[in-house]
Amino acid sequence: MSWNRRYAFISYIRSSLWIAPFIALAVSLLALKVIEGFSLDPGWIPGFAFSETGKQSAMDTDITLNMTFIVFAFGSLLVAIQVAGGQLTPRIIATMLLRDNVIRGAVALFTVGLVLAVAARNRLETIPQFAISLAAILGLLSTVTFLFLIDYAARMLRPVSIMWRVGEQGLRVIEQLYPHPTGHAPAHAQPLPAPGPPDRSVPHRGTSGIVLAVNVDALVAAARRADGVIEFAPLVGDFVAVGEPLFLLRGGATALDNRMLRAQVAFGAERTIEQDSTFALRVIVDIAAKALSKAINDPTTAVLAIDQLHRLLRAVGKRHLRGGALRDGDGHIRLIYRTPNWEEFVQLACTEIRQYGAESTQVARRLRAMIDNLMSTLPEHRRPALRRELDRLDRTLERLYALPEDLALARTADTQGLGGTAHTVNGESRDGG
Repeated sequence: MSWNRRYAFISYIRSSLWIAPFIALAVSLLALKVIEGFSLDPGWIPGFAFSETGKQSAMDTDITLNMTFIVFAFGSLLVAIQVAGGQLTPRIIATMLLRDNVIRGAVALFTVGLVLAVAARNRLETIPQFAISLAAILGLLSTVTFLFLIDYAARMLRPVSIMWRVGEQGLRVIEQLYPHPTGHAPAHAQPLPAPGPPDRSVPHRGTSGIVLAVNVDALVAAARRADGVIEFAPLVGDFVAVGEPLFLLRGGATALDNRMLRAQVAFGAERTIEQDSTFALRVIVDIAAKALSKAINDPTTAVLAIDQLHRLLRAVGKRHLRGGALRDGDGHIRLIYRTPNWEEFVQLACTEIRQYGAESTQVARRLRAMIDNLMSTLPEHRRPALRRELDRLDRTLERLYALPEDLALARTADTQGLGGTAHTVNGESRDGG
């Protein structure tokens, strides 16, 4: 199986809710075969012994409970997907809801309990007593899990919880893609020189789609063996149509097989977060933009979104963004693989929120507090892009606020948006009242 097919298969498994109960079903049937085949019956489990009439009643109750739990879990998930997609952003469906292991684990437990209870109910006279006790225990455990699942789902679907989890995933991707702190990059990490015209290009074939991931290590190794340079033309997250350039080859890399190169790129219909360093910011900005729409008008959610954007920008600003050139162990450039630069991260995090939310005083104040804090905590070379965003914010506020008092209030940095009593700007504490 090629790398891109393997990646697509693993991604599908991770985002498919039916896989967990299917595996649970197979495991349950196998466990029953083992128990009956080897006559494994240590007897009743203490506290879960039943009379002949009690066995039938207990199994009927277990079947009813687990069937109800499964129906409720899938039904509530469908409702949650519709509500979350409509009120927050559709991009959290594949990113968060379908990949939640707690929901999948709960449904798997309900499936195990249902299968074991049905098997025991149909063979009360012959099935080992241990299996009946185990089915009763699973029924009780399913009830507790169901109550926990209701509380868990209610907490998970809050905007602050969704954005926090997206932010956590974004931090992991940033640490993976940019492992070196800024100022401590490898000695051969230099700005990308002008590559010049390619000797040969490899167009995209198959189906148009979005670049989800690239097997960077394999491409570097292939370029080193061929003693050439491979340039990956699009960015991860870009839409690539059939026939557009996918690779630009130079030197010995022109001898590489097109099918081998194409097999190192995974495509899909929707962006994913695994190798897309800006997708977490994109999702959070989308949630903030929808909260700032006239139909919803929820600036407090936008302030919570800025909280997560703040920590993501701080993490990015402290990393070496590697400049697009990957080298082999000898320091030779083997792969040109562009990633977003610092200014693009800042623009993504600030521009749309400023455009949609500057007329909200608390959004303007929280956005200024984020920029001020980043300017005071990040290295000097990160500050020009932040100063430009601050200047754009000032000019936007001047256009929106007619009253000088409102303009002065909107220009006050506040980490809470509105309500903070003191704020730290450039390391100094000042009153925000």
